[in-house]
Amino acid sequence: MKIKLFVLLLFLFVCRTPVSAQQFKPEVLSFNEFLGYVKKYHPAVRQADLLLSKAETTLLMARGGFDPKLEVDFNNKQFKGTAYYSLFNSSFKLPTWYGIEVKAGFDTNEGYYLNPQNKTPDNGLASLGITVPLAQGLLINQRMADLRIAKIQLQLSKSERQLQAVNVIYEATTAYINWKRTNEEAKLYQEYLSFAEKRATAVKNLIKAGDKAPVDSIEAGIVVKNRQLNVAEALLKLAKSKLELSNYLWIENTPMELRESIIPEDDLEDVIKLALNFEEAVTEDLVLANHPKLMAMQNKIEILGIEQKLKRNMLLPKLDVGYHYLSDPSYLNDYQTGNYKFELKFSVPLFLRKERGALKLAKLKISDQQLDLNLERLQLKNKITAQQAEIKSIQQQIAITASLVSDYNKMLQFEERLFLMGESSVFLLNSRENSLVSTKLSSIALQNKFLISNVDLFKMKANTE
Repeated sequence: MKIKLFVLLLFLFVCRTPVSAQQFKPEVLSFNEFLGYVKKYHPAVRQADLLLSKAETTLLMARGGFDPKLEVDFNNKQFKGTAYYSLFNSSFKLPTWYGIEVKAGFDTNEGYYLNPQNKTPDNGLASLGITVPLAQGLLINQRMADLRIAKIQLQLSKSERQLQAVNVIYEATTAYINWKRTNEEAKLYQEYLSFAEKRATAVKNLIKAGDKAPVDSIEAGIVVKNRQLNVAEALLKLAKSKLELSNYLWIENTPMELRESIIPEDDLEDVIKLALNFEEAVTEDLVLANHPKLMAMQNKIEILGIEQKLKRNMLLPKLDVGYHYLSDPSYLNDYQTGNYKFELKFSVPLFLRKERGALKLAKLKISDQQLDLNLERLQLKNKITAQQAEIKSIQQQIAITASLVSDYNKMLQFEERLFLMGESSVFLLNSRENSLVSTKLSSIALQNKFLISNVDLFKMKANTE
C-alpha cells in the first residue's frame, strides 16, 4: 500500500512538473531586435538601397544633357617656311528645354592658303545666335525624354527597393517563426521524454512490488526510446532552423551565429503585427493604390508613354532654323543687321516605314503592360481577400485544437488514475499520451501557420512604411 501511495505521488509529480523549470534562464532574442539587425545590416536590404542610388546617378547623367558646353578647335599648318593656315574656332553652347540651342562663338583664321569662306577680320569674328527645331525635336527630343524617364525611373526604383526590402523581411520573419516552432517542438518532446523516463521508473517499482506484469516494463521502455528518437529529430530540425535564421543576422559585413542558449520570443502574434505595421482599418482600395508593385508597373507604363511620344515626334520632318549675328569684336556696340549667318536644314523620309513601325511597336508595348497591370491588380486584390479568409479559418482551427488539447489532457489524467487502480495498462496510458502529444504538435503547427499567414498578408500588401 505504501508503494502504491509512492507511485501515485510520483505520477502526480510527473504530470504536473514541466521540463522548463530549469536552474538557468535562457537568453531571448526578441523579434524586434532580430528585425532591427535585418533591416540595418542584411546585404540584400543594403543592395535594395543601391537601387535608389543607381537611379539618382542615372538622373544626374540625364541632367547632364542640358549642361553648357565649351568647345575649342585649333588647326595650324606650316610647310617649307610657308604658313598654310591657322584656324582657331571657339564656341559656348547652351542647350535649353525645348530643343532650342543658344550659341556664342569667336573665330580667328589666317594663312596663305586660307579658304576664302573662312577668312575673318584681323581682330577675329564674334558671333551670337540661336538654333530652333521647328518640327521634329521641338516639343520632345531624346534629351528631354531621357530626363523625364530618369525622373520616373527614380520613383520606379523606390518601389523596387520597397519590394526587395519586403521580400527580405518576409523571408527573415518566416525563418524566425520556423525557429520558434522547432524550438517549441524540441521542448515538447524533451518534456514528454522526461515524463516517459519517470513513468518507466515508476512501472519498474510497481513490477518489483508485484502489482504489474514485467511486460509493462518493455512497453514503457519502448515509449522512452521513441521519445528519444523524437527528441533527436527535433533537435536536428532546431539546429537547421537556427542556421537558416543565422543567414539573416549580420553586423556590418560580418555574419553572426546564434549561441545554443538563445531562444525565440514566446508570444509573437501582437509583436509581429506591430513590427510589420499591420493596420486592420486600411481598406483594400488604399492598399492597391499605394502598392509598390502596382506603382512600379504604372511607372513602366509612363516610361513607355514618353517613348511613344518620342516615336510619334519622329514622324515629323526635320526642320532646323538658325540665325547667328556676326561682328568684329572691335565693333560689338555697333549693331549691323546685315552681318549674319542663316541656316536652314530640312529632311524627311518619304515612306516613314521605320518611324511608323517604331510608333506602332511602342503602342503595343503600352497595351501589353496595361493588360499586365489590370491583371495584377485583380489577382492581388483576390489574393489579399483569400489570405484574410485563411487567417480567420486558422484562428477557428486554433481554438478547436486548444479545446482538443484540454480534452486529451483530461483523458490522460483519467487514464493515469485508472492505471494506478489497476484498471488500465501502460499501452492505453501511452496511447492517451500519444494523442495528447500529437494534438499539441498540431497546435504548434497551426500557430506557426497562423503567424506565417499573417506574414504572407504583409508580403502581399508590401507595406514597410
